[in-house]
Amino acid sequence: MIKVDLTKQIRTHDGSGLHINTQFASGQITQLVGPSGAGKTTLLKMLAGLIQPDQGRIQVDDQVWLDTEAGICLEPQKRGVGFVFQDYALFPHMTVEKHLLYGTRDEAYIKQLLQTGRLEPFRHHKPRQLSGGQQQRLAILRALSTKPRLLLMDEPFTALDNALKKELIADLKNLLTVQGTTCLVVTHQPFLNGEFAGDTFEME
Repeated sequence: MIKVDLTKQIRTHDGSGLHINTQFASGQITQLVGPSGAGKTTLLKMLAGLIQPDQGRIQVDDQVWLDTEAGICLEPQKRGVGFVFQDYALFPHMTVEKHLLYGTRDEAYIKQLLQTGRLEPFRHHKPRQLSGGQQQRLAILRALSTKPRLLLMDEPFTALDNALKKELIADLKNLLTVQGTTCLVVTHQPFLNGEFAGDTFEME
């Protein structure tokens, strides 16, 4: 179980600031929905440790990642989080294969990821040689390469056509289930509910 109680003074869509007190089931996929400016991306970044809340607490199963009152703040690299950024954040000088080698040396797993993302023919290509959809798939595969405990995805399927999106979603869901990965995905695509995400958390 992931328990969060976080406050962050940001300019939300209604000007109220961000306060979230909720919990997410471990080993499940939950979609985060809500209007633009509700703080969905900010929540992901606070969970990853990339930005700090003004006050609050994050507990993942029996481990406290953050407790501002107790002065606890686990470093991002110790949280076991994979992050799929909206702008992909790929390394321009690295090939597809090297992006995955950055996270794992397991050749069999790299092959599995390339098959999942339909990127086997492009393993020696650099990001500038890939289409937007291919770059988006690479960003997802790179986040998965470390077999993260928690996968955070920010609008991860926007550049994909519907047919490829459904194939990728089916493969990803199976992979996350096998690995027991908890996944939070920001989306404006309600069809994900049922097909990918089992639960929905609405941010107002």
